Amino acid sequence: MPVTDFLERNAKLYTNEIALVELNPEEKDTRRVSWKEYDLIETNVFAPYRREITWGVFDEKANRFANMLLSRGIKKGDKVAIIMYNCLEWLPIYFGVLKTGAIAVPFNFRYDADEILYCAELAEVDVIVFGFEFIGRMETHAERLSKGRLLIYVGDNCPRFAESYMELVADCSSVAPDIKITDDDDGAIYFSSGTTGFPKAILHKHRSLTQAAEMEQMHHKTTREDNFLCIPPLYHTGAKIHWMGSLVAGSKAVLLKGAKPDTILSAVSDERCTIVWLLVPWAQDILDGLDNGTFKLEDYHLSQWRLMHIGAQPVPPSLIKRWKNYFPNHDYDTNYGLSESIGPGCVHLGMENIHKVGAIGVPGYRWECKIVDENQQEVQQGSVGELCVKGPGVMTCYYNNPEATEETIKDGWLYTGDMAMQDADGFYYLVDRKKDVIVSGGENIYPVQIEDFIRRNDKVKDVAVIGLPDRRLGEKTAAIIEIKDGMQCTKEEIEDFCMELPRYKRPKEIIFEEIPRNATGKIEKPKLREQFGATNLVAKEIEEKI
Repeated sequence: MPVTDFLERNAKLYTNEIALVELNPEEKDTRRVSWKEYDLIETNVFAPYRREITWGVFDEKANRFANMLLSRGIKKGDKVAIIMYNCLEWLPIYFGVLKTGAIAVPFNFRYDADEILYCAELAEVDVIVFGFEFIGRMETHAERLSKGRLLIYVGDNCPRFAESYMELVADCSSVAPDIKITDDDDGAIYFSSGTTGFPKAILHKHRSLTQAAEMEQMHHKTTREDNFLCIPPLYHTGAKIHWMGSLVAGSKAVLLKGAKPDTILSAVSDERCTIVWLLVPWAQDILDGLDNGTFKLEDYHLSQWRLMHIGAQPVPPSLIKRWKNYFPNHDYDTNYGLSESIGPGCVHLGMENIHKVGAIGVPGYRWECKIVDENQQEVQQGSVGELCVKGPGVMTCYYNNPEATEETIKDGWLYTGDMAMQDADGFYYLVDRKKDVIVSGGENIYPVQIEDFIRRNDKVKDVAVIGLPDRRLGEKTAAIIEIKDGMQCTKEEIEDFCMELPRYKRPKEIIFEEIPRNATGKIEKPKLREQFGATNLVAKEIEEKI
């Protein structure tokens, strides 16, 4: 059944129970503001600290938006893009799109004006819903974007090139539209990270969304008593799919704006959150703050917090060891996934397997996995190869890109581009991205292994290892290292620390610099390669001329 059925069920069974809370710690006003009151406020002038809606209102808002779209000619198979920061309007709009049978197309809120235009044309979107923060970017190509498209603005003081969301939905029916949706209908288009150029459009059926929602609830045993703290952006499959566990359970969730460590702990404390999904940098910041005494656990109400889970990147075992020192009663889990597999969970560690920290886990609910060599033959257990996954969450295709689809999906298997190995117990370990493997002097070097080692250094906050051009070796390893605030560290210290590594794995160059990460916490290695690779080549050219 489509995920919209879960929303309608919750609206009937838990009509007046809180479904979503929005927290904005940057605002000083701490009044509780209902949705009805919020509609009367100039949203661009005053953003309340805390807002909430019930399951009943959530469903009504989704229905109003759906009926408005239908009245404007949007039909099954049309595409509606959403580009907004996390807010209380986001999910009702998303579900409103799904209720029409149209395809929801979330945009990365970091897209610049050219990327917005590119993705709108690639996905052939018919509607773009955008928030206040995106007026300037939308205005840049407003003439092209508005041709044949409906542009809907969420907020007050609607720009001249768009129509007002508030005005459009004001008189629309709150009754669910009579549109039959099946698992085989197209449901959503998500975009690849775009770290190697403009992103690809990833088409999923409703089956994928339902699979992900049911899998999330099962993996984390989410119940109606749980309260999920959602921090990452909702445009990404990770945040939204983790929230869908709450949708299936009919439980409350909190959308938190901001990821400062004390903000996270305050939200968990004030809202009595039980499940929190963190990215590695956020978990690291919390631990660092506890280590240096910036804040203390006894200042918060955290006894109800039962599960901390991490995704989006390999998790250093040393981080979890530190975490358990402060939170010994926490369950821990990690999920592996990609947008092509409708987000996290196709490989899943499991809360009962904390003794396998460092592994990404075993096949998730209804998933299969295998590891293959360059000839697409399965490798022996313990050997490194490309991880492939198969299950009901595999994408339909890269929209309008049959060549890339053919390269990625073969005989129903999704070729992830990630290098992995399986141990004797059947657990999978991520070795590195296929494209991130460094070939130095004919030797394959996997950066994640070096990064995990360097992170053990008490002075290191974050690290990224990349390959830089080298005349003799082809590539050499370079470690870009971000040092913890208030600490000093030298190259010699890092070199001495790395003496425990095999000689060929020791970084040949050490650079102290801030590590760039995208909105989902992934290290943006293409940016680092561009920044330091180009600098390295220029230096070599100068050296050759001297």
